[in-house]
Amino acid sequence: MRKRSVIGMLGATGIATLSFVLMDKSKRERMMNKWNEWRNTFQTNQSNLPLEAAGDPGKDNLENTDMVAEGSQFGVNYYNKIRK
Repeated sequence: MRKRSVIGMLGATGIATLSFVLMDKSKRERMMNKWNEWRNTFQTNQSNLPLEAAGDPGKDNLENTDMVAEGSQFGVNYYNKIRK
C-alpha cells in the first residue's frame, strides 16, 4: 500500500474514534480534564525559576559572577524586571 493511503486510513480512524468518544458528555469532560492536566505539566511555573540567583550573581555561582564582571547584566536586569 502507498504511504498516503495508510496515513489517510489512520487519520480517518482517529477522527472516527475521537468523535465516538466525544459524543458522551461524561467521556468528553474526562478527556478535557486529562488534556488540561497534561497541558499544565508542560507549562512553566514561575515559582521554579531561580530568580534569587539571577539577582545576586556573587553568591555561589562563579560563572555568573564572571559574566557580570565582563559586563553582562542580563541576570540582574531580568531579576529587576520580574520583581517589579
